[in-house]
Amino acid sequence: MTATTENLHASCVAIAGRGVLILGPSGSGKSALALQLIALGGALVADDRTDVSRDGNKLIASVPANIRGLIEARHVGLLRLADHGPVSLSLTVDLSRTEENRLPERHEHQIQGITLPCFHKCDSAHFPAAIHLYMSSSMDHLI
Repeated sequence: MTATTENLHASCVAIAGRGVLILGPSGSGKSALALQLIALGGALVADDRTDVSRDGNKLIASVPANIRGLIEARHVGLLRLADHGPVSLSLTVDLSRTEENRLPERHEHQIQGITLPCFHKCDSAHFPAAIHLYMSSSMDHLI
């Protein structure tokens, strides 16, 4: 790890070549959301701990070597998957904050001086699909 690399309590999934960083405290559902995104066609970058470094005006996410290819499926066990990455981050999801608005304002999250779009937790079955479609598109579909 370099001086500009942070090890964050976060999971990361690559979708359409871009990374979504899932942030939240223990037990908030980071791994569960990552599993749902992977089942929709995403690829595991890291589960529970993610190394994030700045490269110019981009943030790059990668997996710490000791957890490469592993993801926890609560009440099932550890699953070994092919890992993908490093990947440039394009979105954050903050599971410590719940979205209350039906049509929310846009949120942002800053890491190492770089601002990324941020979705707050949504307790709805469509949330993983909405994230996947957002990441799979040109990311300008929000009106």
